[in-house]
Amino acid sequence: MSNNIMTIQLNNVQFYGYHGLYKEEQKVGNNFIVNLSIEFIPTAQKITSISETIDYVQVYHLVNTRMKIPTPLLETIVGDIADSIFEKFSIAQKVNIQITKEKVYIHTLNGNMSVAISKTRAPF
Repeated sequence: MSNNIMTIQLNNVQFYGYHGLYKEEQKVGNNFIVNLSIEFIPTAQKITSISETIDYVQVYHLVNTRMKIPTPLLETIVGDIADSIFEKFSIAQKVNIQITKEKVYIHTLNGNMSVAISKTRAPF
């Protein structure tokens, strides 16, 4: 067993979805950008197999599946994604996720908004 902590990241992954509380968001949709990092302890000192690490393709599929489900609050989505990562990958120790909504339907706001979570695996 390794003492090293490694990190896998998905950076600026874009999705289109219908998340939001307001009817305009649910009807028109929005662009969302996901940034995610997973800290983990590899199962080997020298990683030579995908089974000894976290497969970012599987992480992407988890995120992609969840982003397809319209949800009023991004807070719900970041929590669900973190939980699904801990369920899928037993070596995951900490998950950081940020989801940015590119357009905010407030006429006087020129910018975007984000929701983030940092979640650590509960000890046994």
